[in-house]
Amino acid sequence: MHVHGGGSEKTKRILRISLLATLAYVVLTFFAGVRAHSLALISEAGHNVSDFLALLLSFVAVYFQTRPPTDQKTFGYQRAGVLAAFLNALTLVLIAIWIAIAAVHRLSAPVEVQPRLMMIVAAAGVLMNGVIAALLWTTSRDVNIRSTFIHMLGDTLSTAAVIVGGLAILLTGRNWIDPVLSLLIAGLILWSSLSIVRETLNILLEGTPRGCSLTEIRVSLQAIDGVQDVHDLHVWSLGSQTHALATHIKIADIPPSQSALILEQVNGTLRQKFRIYHSTIQFECVDCEVAAGCSPPVEVDEHAGHNHSHAHSH
Repeated sequence: MHVHGGGSEKTKRILRISLLATLAYVVLTFFAGVRAHSLALISEAGHNVSDFLALLLSFVAVYFQTRPPTDQKTFGYQRAGVLAAFLNALTLVLIAIWIAIAAVHRLSAPVEVQPRLMMIVAAAGVLMNGVIAALLWTTSRDVNIRSTFIHMLGDTLSTAAVIVGGLAILLTGRNWIDPVLSLLIAGLILWSSLSIVRETLNILLEGTPRGCSLTEIRVSLQAIDGVQDVHDLHVWSLGSQTHALATHIKIADIPPSQSALILEQVNGTLRQKFRIYHSTIQFECVDCEVAAGCSPPVEVDEHAGHNHSHAHSH
């Protein structure tokens, strides 16, 4: 249920190196952008500031995610990374809007740029962002790290576009290429960040995890010998990689020793087929008032014949 120590230490190390490299590149890009009068380079500096914040948020989130649960935080801090990714994506949306506005203004009042300096600085950026993106890709599928990876990949592509733009300006002398390039970079940033906003919002609002089918889970559980009905089924994400499930399962009026075998099969199916390791199963042997799928907010009155079994797997 928690981030494994070894993996998180490797992630922290990669994030520390990435933070230092990104900060150095931000300073270089900003001053080069001012000197070359290139909005595309200044946009890159802005984008890289957001990358620095994204890396910092990811670093803090990885630290929190490794902390154990407490009586106050019974699931630990697994959503720290999701929250970091959400904030990270929101800052990207704002930066994309700022770049677009600046680019439109620059189109109406063109400024002469220095394409050679643009290309030299952008080449350094492609190398740095490409290496960081590759390192992050090998580290984790966590949404927090993935949002940072998308940041760095977006930077690699947009910085490569700056090189192409610099070459085009050098060959044609058309300075409007610079703000047009900035608009394309802004569009790329916006597109990548909105997908992260959607995914993290779904987790924070406890929606059904992406790629998870309640129908498929219900059918699989009802196929288990002894299970008569599965209802009041809920699946949600604790973090970006950890899902939880709670459901009512109707079985025959049998001794607890027999129902334990059914419970073992249920949890085995959830783990092996759906990678759900945290489940709360309520067994009952009479028709439940929520069997029709209408779950009241609070269930105070329990049926007399209910047999409750709770399974927590970590």
